[in-house]
Amino acid sequence: MPTVVYRITDLLAKTVEDVPVGTNLGLFHLLFALLAGHFLPARGAVFTALDAFGLPKPVLQRAVAALTYGSWQIEDLLQRWQQALQHEQRWLPNSYEGVRPVAADLTGFFRPQLQGCASKHYVAEAGKALPATLVGLVGAVGHLGSGRLALPRLMLSTLTGETTDAVLETRLITAANLTLVANEALIVDAGFELADLLAAGGRFVVRLPKNFTARLNHLPAYKGHGRPPEYGQIVRPLARKRAGKTTDATPPQATARWKDGRYKLTAGLWSDLVLRSSRPGAKTFRVVAIYDPRYKEPLLLATNLTVSAYALWRLYKDRWSIEQLPLAAKAMLGAERAFVSGKDSRVRLPQLALLAGNVLSYVAATSAPVASGFWDRCARPTCGRLRRVLSRVRFSELPEPEGQLRKKNSVTAHLPTGVKGHRRTKAVAEPIEVAKAA
Repeated sequence: MPTVVYRITDLLAKTVEDVPVGTNLGLFHLLFALLAGHFLPARGAVFTALDAFGLPKPVLQRAVAALTYGSWQIEDLLQRWQQALQHEQRWLPNSYEGVRPVAADLTGFFRPQLQGCASKHYVAEAGKALPATLVGLVGAVGHLGSGRLALPRLMLSTLTGETTDAVLETRLITAANLTLVANEALIVDAGFELADLLAAGGRFVVRLPKNFTARLNHLPAYKGHGRPPEYGQIVRPLARKRAGKTTDATPPQATARWKDGRYKLTAGLWSDLVLRSSRPGAKTFRVVAIYDPRYKEPLLLATNLTVSAYALWRLYKDRWSIEQLPLAAKAMLGAERAFVSGKDSRVRLPQLALLAGNVLSYVAATSAPVASGFWDRCARPTCGRLRRVLSRVRFSELPEPEGQLRKKNSVTAHLPTGVKGHRRTKAVAEPIEVAKAA
């Protein structure tokens, strides 16, 4: 048995050990089946994937029951997973000029045939929003040697009435700010609104659209005639061309330069800005336009931090680590498709898949690389190679997990079985009042 299997068994046992007895063992088997990639050939069918793992019928039923109506929350599993990583002391948080990045993003597990799926997620290939199970992700970004890894701390699902990305994104910003400590900042993509980030009051770095405009936080000088100005002067960080007419960009207030290898990057900075719809005195922010010769379009960022443009560039680059969670869960573990329709299981299965993908990424990065075969002469510690190793492990060969992971031996001999066990009662007819004739 490979050593990495014993290590994964120990990490999974620590993650689910606080779950009630019996349910924790079912989650342990379900997570290991996800890590081994059995959901890929099963195309998201839970029973087929667990059967391919070799689970006996009673064990398989307990694993499905733990997923469907087990007493557990994903927040508890994420907390235990963070504690397990802190105990190993291999994952270290990134920091730039005293600021630690915490990335946030929204992902969707598409369910086009699911009845009653009200939430939708935009698909660029389709050009429209399709029915999907939405999950909001928040994770601290750190490094394992030379690689980066986001450690998830929040996974939010949609509530009743939340059918669009924007509603969940607003709630995700509020929940993420509650988890931030003094030296952390929220890093988000252009899908999040700058107005929501300013209203939440936390520290942030957000990407802006190319046609973004703002206003200065002071009024222009009165010209001596007409109505006195109420808004600051408009600031346009990037030039805009529309209908054959070019609108020049506002000159930057300051510039910065640095090198990334052999490439020279430049940045323009604008400070003390407010939203275009706000008057002077509102919450202010800064805008940085970063020009990289490797890309056609500049990177436009807004922030309320006081760090340099180079630090903002490094902070936003760390946001891409949060994309690894859905990538590992969908592409590597096969959770992109799912055949569960229960109210809880349709959300729990994507959450467990995201957690399993993070476990796979962490163990692969911190273990010795395993070659796929004799042709793999320069093996790298990747998720795919580790998944192939785990796919060869059968349930009968799985090491016995330590701790309180066991079957719950409930006493059921005194309970009626068969037809007598059905809780059926005859309907009692309610008396009908007949009005007497006067």
